[in-house]
Amino acid sequence: MKSLMLNSVVGLAALCLTLSLSQHLFAAPSYSGGLLIQAYATLEMADHDYKGHRVAAMKQIEAAGKLVSVNIHGDGKVHEKQGVSDEQLRAAQGLLEQARAGLGGKALAHVNRAINQLSIALKIK
Repeated sequence: MKSLMLNSVVGLAALCLTLSLSQHLFAAPSYSGGLLIQAYATLEMADHDYKGHRVAAMKQIEAAGKLVSVNIHGDGKVHEKQGVSDEQLRAAQGLLEQARAGLGGKALAHVNRAINQLSIALKIK
């Protein structure tokens, strides 16, 4: 009798765990999707334009997000010094490089183009 009850409790616990994990997987963006969101938000805070390359990188990130079903958008801007903006671009570039591992096809191509835009932007003073 104790064995039957123990098996029932263990089975019920396993079912609950499986359902909670699967619900979390469907509700949250993928690891790469989350990195795209973070990179976009970081670039959005940067103050300087970098001759349009920052905005071009943001558009590429938006396009990659659409392909992996992550809604990325915004238009906020913070006023900060050039050095701080440069660090934000480097941080966003690092996030995008991490995101590459979980992407393929057109989404990966967009991320690669965004990384290239950021490399160009960081050369502008």
